[in-house]
Amino acid sequence: MIHSVRFKCVLDTNVIYPIEIRDLLFWFAYFDMYTPKWSEHIFDEWRSVMKRKGISEEEANKRVERANSAFPDALVTNYSGLIGNLSLPDPKDCHVLAAAIKTNANVIVTNNIKDFPEEYLASFGLTAKTADDFLTDILDLNPEQAVKAFKELVLNRRNPDLDEFQVLDIMRRQGLNETADFLHSQI
Repeated sequence: MIHSVRFKCVLDTNVIYPIEIRDLLFWFAYFDMYTPKWSEHIFDEWRSVMKRKGISEEEANKRVERANSAFPDALVTNYSGLIGNLSLPDPKDCHVLAAAIKTNANVIVTNNIKDFPEEYLASFGLTAKTADDFLTDILDLNPEQAVKAFKELVLNRRNPDLDEFQVLDIMRRQGLNETADFLHSQI
C-alpha cells in the first residue's frame, strides 16, 4: 500500500534533482506516506547534475547530507554486485534497479519510464512510475495527509517565498500536472 511507510520506493536522480518534485516527494515521505530509498550512485548523479546547473560542490554536498540526515534509513548499500547481472535499455540505469532489488522496493519512481521495461521489472516484483503518477497515487489513497504535507511544504519554503498557487504552477511546469490539479482542487 502506498500510504504505508512499509511501501518502499527508490527515487531516481531525475525526480530528486528538480527541487519542486524532490520537495513534494520528501514531504510525503516525512508525513509517512511511503519510505524513500536511494543509493550513492543516485546521489553521485544528483551531485553531477547540480554541478552542471551551477550549484557549488559545497552546496551540493550539503543538500545530499540533508537528505541523508532527514531519512537516515533511505541509503541502500551492498547492491553493486547485482549491477553486472542486470539488463536495461540504458545500462547506466542498472544501479537504480540493483538498489531497488536489494532493498525490496515496491516501485522505482523515475521520469524515464522507457528505460525501465514493465515486463523486466515485473520479474523482480517491481514497477516503475513517473513522479506524477506516483504522487497522484499517494493523493488518491491519503488525500488529507497529502494536502497537509503540501501545505507544510509551502509554509517551509524560502528563497523565494511563494504561495500555494505559485508552487502549484511551478509543479505543473515540472510535469506534475495531475498532482498539481488534484492539490489545487483541495485547497
